[in-house]
Amino acid sequence: MLVGLKRNLSEERERWVLWLAPALGAGVVLYFSLPEEPGYELSIAAGLLLVICLFLTRRRQAALLLLVGCAFLLLGFQAAQLRTAAVAGPQLIRDIGPVELQGRIVASEPLTSGYRLLVEEAVVEGLPPEETPLRLRLAARALDSAPPPGARFKALVGLRPPASPAAPGDYDFARAAWFQKLGAVGFVYGRPAVEEGASEQAGHQWRRFWSNLRQEVNARVLDVLPGATGGVALALITGSRGALPTQELEEVRDSGLAHLLAISGLHVGLVTGMIFLVVRASLSLWPRVALRYPIKELAALISLIGAGAYLLLADAPVPTQRAFLMTALALLGVLVGRTAITLYSLGWAAIAILLLQPETLMSASFQMSFGAVIALVAAYEALRQWRERRLSQRGPRHPWLRPLLYVAGVTFTSLIASLAVAPMTLHHFSHLPLYSLLANLIAVPVTGVWVMPAALLALLAMPFGWEYPFLWVMGQGVDVVLATAAFVAGLEGAVLRLPSMATWGYPATILGGLWLCIWRRAWRLFGLVPLLLGLASFSWTSPPDILFAGDARLLAVRSEEGSLLFNSRRVSRFSAQQWLARLGGDEAQLLPKAGVLAWPDLACDSYGCILQREGLEIALVFQGEALEEDCRRADLLLAAIPVPSGCAEGMRAPEVVIDRWDLRRNGGLALWIESGGHYRLERVAEQRGRRPWSGIEPR
Repeated sequence: MLVGLKRNLSEERERWVLWLAPALGAGVVLYFSLPEEPGYELSIAAGLLLVICLFLTRRRQAALLLLVGCAFLLLGFQAAQLRTAAVAGPQLIRDIGPVELQGRIVASEPLTSGYRLLVEEAVVEGLPPEETPLRLRLAARALDSAPPPGARFKALVGLRPPASPAAPGDYDFARAAWFQKLGAVGFVYGRPAVEEGASEQAGHQWRRFWSNLRQEVNARVLDVLPGATGGVALALITGSRGALPTQELEEVRDSGLAHLLAISGLHVGLVTGMIFLVVRASLSLWPRVALRYPIKELAALISLIGAGAYLLLADAPVPTQRAFLMTALALLGVLVGRTAITLYSLGWAAIAILLLQPETLMSASFQMSFGAVIALVAAYEALRQWRERRLSQRGPRHPWLRPLLYVAGVTFTSLIASLAVAPMTLHHFSHLPLYSLLANLIAVPVTGVWVMPAALLALLAMPFGWEYPFLWVMGQGVDVVLATAAFVAGLEGAVLRLPSMATWGYPATILGGLWLCIWRRAWRLFGLVPLLLGLASFSWTSPPDILFAGDARLLAVRSEEGSLLFNSRRVSRFSAQQWLARLGGDEAQLLPKAGVLAWPDLACDSYGCILQREGLEIALVFQGEALEEDCRRADLLLAAIPVPSGCAEGMRAPEVVIDRWDLRRNGGLALWIESGGHYRLERVAEQRGRRPWSGIEPR
């Protein structure tokens, strides 16, 4: 076996370099997995040890290969650590407001009603400067028009810290906010006062120019295309998705068309390709230029400038960065006469992004974007080899097959991309659109030949005020896409909902997918083993019996039938959706009413609930009147209210007492009831560890 492994490695030595990006990513994941913030001494010592080992083993190929991988792992770890320190800033530790706030508006994004504002240089009433966040994000529902970037802002606001996970395993918005230098979020009471700002530094003026341009484009698009149509148009042109109504957004996701709302390779490729074709065709009509100058290279250079402008207009999200880097490499390949769309260029693009913004690796956007492109490039590499063999044996195909080949190409691309992102979709969202292939067969060609050309023409016409007809044409195409999404999402069984994979399941799928895509020989098929085991790991996990949010407002109990029963449908709806997704459910049910014994182990009244399962009695307390009795009889007591020390004097105290203050101090919890009267308790604070973004207000 070792001999076969060595032979395969030797025969694919040109692919070794493709594992550098995964090694770098492994270092980033290792950093974010630590329970405490590491010191720099460990990285320095590990780096020195690696240098010594590289010097000693420079003539041993296998050892050298392993050490280079370790060096990139250490580089990823160090990049994440340095990035965390570079973006450090104050974060709010408690809810405050109403308070008066003054600041400078950096950017604004349209919502379904009002605008979302990003504010810097804030002065908050009652908050010392050293505790004031560098950036704040506010929802101003009363604003009718977007304030200009750089304007001074004054309003009465309510502020809160970036949300921590409601329960273990939930999305950690606070970590994402840390790397955006976002220290607080909130809302504006009434209409804010906005005044023209003073002159800014050159760097701020450059950023302000693109913010102004984005804002102007958003306003013109919404003037012509209101509602959901305008929301999708904004997502495609400037990357602003806040104006898309919730219902249409869910339909787009359930139909498998969510990738169209993120400006990625499809959009950048279409825009760049259209610019390239138009410029080259126009120059070729001018004989004096066409015969004297390299018009192909000139078209590539102008297309590269256009791709860069599109990146800045979209505010450079991760999928757009990846798409721009890939497109830039392809256009540079045109300039030097070489093909650049390969796994090698994709690997270097990933390395560049991870070194500059290592935190993006932990986002669904990065993982799904790169996962889809890696699979597509690898699949088309294999397909190209098959076609070359076929052409050498059978000759060229008939011209009448070309329309069928286009349909087959769209089908093949959609199928590969859907399969590639399936593990990421299940891991992050716990649902899988089953009819995404059908939706993409309609929506992708419509977007490519109808929507995006009209969008590009509208952008070019805006300086002259002639954008209306092009935006109208774009809106008709967007309506087709929305109608497709609504139809596909409405089909019976359109979405498969599954519980979350095991802790090891998702990394196994990533490793298996990389093994399958990077290697070329038949041994690549061994990657199917961890891939399929990871996908099937949800069947070996048991969902929690009780979930309690860190704000002590939302609580859920798993019934004997496996469904989640909530104490309310009105509070913390986002957390409730996450919990339902983790268990593979799609409908929230309420805890039984007083006097209703819906399940033999669960009884509730207006004061709380008693859950008796596997010999344990667990009290869920909503009001103080239940404390005396529950403290006397319960083994575990979970309360949405403060509980006195010792629970009750002179009585047998429960083994575990968790109340509102404990939840706010240590975050939400998940509790598993095991056989024999045992239980397992996980807390958000334990899972997040003591990291810069996990600060909790002491009490």
